[in-house]
Amino acid sequence: MVIPKNLIFEMMKFTAIIEKTEDGWFVGQVEEMPAAISQGKTIDELKINLIDALRLLLEVNRENTEKEYRGRAVIREELSLA
Repeated sequence: MVIPKNLIFEMMKFTAIIEKTEDGWFVGQVEEMPAAISQGKTIDELKINLIDALRLLLEVNRENTEKEYRGRAVIREELSLA
């Protein structure tokens, strides 16, 4: 079963760890993927930015892994979390 990439985020739930800085900004990271870090003037803006960071991180990781295995005989199987 192939799942469209845009549905992956609808199936998965992530946790944002959020702190308010002394200058009033909100900074945070995704608990399940700590490399996804961002900031925003509001919590809503931060959450949007964290989703963008998470998508970018997953995309870059995918591209790097594809390059690593390019030209090798491998089996690729899609996994999904429901």
